[in-house]
Amino acid sequence: MNSSLIEAMRQIVSADNLLINEPMSRHTTFRTGGPACLFLRPENQDQLKKVMDFVRRLGTDYFVLGNGSNLLVSDEGYDGVIISLSKFNKVELKGTNQIYVEAGAMNSTIASFARDNALTGFEFAAGIPGTIGGAMIMNAGAYGGEMAQVVTEVTVLSPEGEIMVLDNNTMEFGYRTSAIKNKGFIVLSVLLTLKRGKEEEITSQMKELAEKRRDKQPLEYPSAGSTFKRPEGYFAGKLIEDAGLRGFSVGDAQVSEKHCGFVVNKGSATSTDIYNLIKEVQKVVYEKANVRLEPEVIILGKFS
Repeated sequence: MNSSLIEAMRQIVSADNLLINEPMSRHTTFRTGGPACLFLRPENQDQLKKVMDFVRRLGTDYFVLGNGSNLLVSDEGYDGVIISLSKFNKVELKGTNQIYVEAGAMNSTIASFARDNALTGFEFAAGIPGTIGGAMIMNAGAYGGEMAQVVTEVTVLSPEGEIMVLDNNTMEFGYRTSAIKNKGFIVLSVLLTLKRGKEEEITSQMKELAEKRRDKQPLEYPSAGSTFKRPEGYFAGKLIEDAGLRGFSVGDAQVSEKHCGFVVNKGSATSTDIYNLIKEVQKVVYEKANVRLEPEVIILGKFS
């Protein structure tokens, strides 16, 4: 890592929020991944903008991190800058039915806040294991709900360093995609518009969805949620099961026996194990069903 870059970052973020060779296994829900050369936690928009201006000017590789719930990092680590938005976690009520949230706020935290304020419409996201910023990138959804249904405005930092406000239409929401993903924007904050509801009914709905997740998903193991995107006209888990891959393992990485759409870490899996398992699943499903599965997880760093 360029020593001048590190020194420049020391002038922007505090020493507690600048980590060198930070293991990414601490920051991904797979619980795997080697060290990031430089790991930064900007504390506000001004710091983030300065960090981004500098790394972009130098042409340094970087990745903006939320909760690491959709990320597979190489065992060799990442030869660049990880920019964590964990300090961007404000959640507050606006008016009677809107919630302002910063990009690093957890979806589960927002869902609980909405419930406590008798606002309905965000229950679907209570079990999505990531941040609202990551949810904007992928238009995250579950159980018939998706972010496109509740987002009014998204404030972003553009690749040119401009702070912009995008409305719902400008966000270009689609299945697991958005303008954030397509145009390289960084989410700063989101304004959600929900509906007035009854707290007890919202609580009941969240409890029901949590039970469904526990019944159908392998929540007892580290994973990145659904590993593959849903191919048009198919379900990834069904294709994997029909290919005879339920429980298939590479090392301690396994196609979940409970839900074939999940790859789980049974204990001591490496990122290489998970990567090789993903590649084998893609290969076998294509051979059996002539369908190409596309990973939903983001793959970062070098894999052989």
